[in-house]
Amino acid sequence: MSDSDPESAFRATPADDGGDDPEPARAVRSESLVPAEVFSVLGNDTRVDILRAMRDLGADERPVGFTELFERVDVEDSANFNYHLQRLTGHFVRRGDDGYSFRHPGRKVVSAIFAGSLTERAQLGFFPADGDCYDCGGDLHGWYVDDTLTIGCVDCAAVQVSYPFPSGGLDDRTTEDLLEAFHHYVRHHYCLAADGVCPECTGAVENRLVRDPADSDLDVAVEHACERCGYRLQSTVGVTLLDDPNVLVFHSERGVDLNAEPFWRFDWCVSDARTAVVSEDPLRVELALPRDGDTLRVRVDEDVTVTETSVE
Repeated sequence: MSDSDPESAFRATPADDGGDDPEPARAVRSESLVPAEVFSVLGNDTRVDILRAMRDLGADERPVGFTELFERVDVEDSANFNYHLQRLTGHFVRRGDDGYSFRHPGRKVVSAIFAGSLTERAQLGFFPADGDCYDCGGDLHGWYVDDTLTIGCVDCAAVQVSYPFPSGGLDDRTTEDLLEAFHHYVRHHYCLAADGVCPECTGAVENRLVRDPADSDLDVAVEHACERCGYRLQSTVGVTLLDDPNVLVFHSERGVDLNAEPFWRFDWCVSDARTAVVSEDPLRVELALPRDGDTLRVRVDEDVTVTETSVE
């Protein structure tokens, strides 16, 4: 299948026969690199310089010509340069009539390398974070160590949220801006996983309620698992509801925008204090979300699907 013929992917996929049980999509893969070969291809200074040159020349917006690239890379021999360029072409770089452009894996490599995600380490000491501790009502602070941003209580040491966050997210941001970016980043990941989409590889994620999860103070939690890439995430039940229409409307009608309000300010997002088990087999829970004298009750089944809501 040629990159220049995207419609061939549709021609190669059998049509749905209209049956009651549709089969999983079967992607037609023209090529695949084993992990060791990926590292082999990228483990060369000239190839990394080529990817950097493509980024600098705007290969996201337009194809870049061979001559433009060659003049940007410190290689005297054009044949040697062409060899390294062709090693990238196919999986990381797309070659067309007008030149070379990024394929998605190539763009991901550039983002990871040149944004510092793979090459830099950073630390950020304690700084104030808006909100109150769900456990004792104390003040919150944030800190960044080992590529992870944590928000916790300075009085009782309860952790509200701790999640990996690329170090590039610290650049050119005040701590207030950093917390806002962190909120959107983590919320997006949780909501993707809850919707069955892996935040790492976009593979299918299975979600299930678990009782007394290991290495956790929660009585009940949600486990998100992607079999394609091995991604694993554990969360409260509440945080999986941040995109639920009933939850969004309930809070919006009471002046709260859950898209903008940092989720760690809500105890039902960072603890299971408002989560009650209503059935053990199958495992089902009910969350009580209070706001302005009203309470939204949300029932969730073992597959983390909302089955019932009511307002009291």
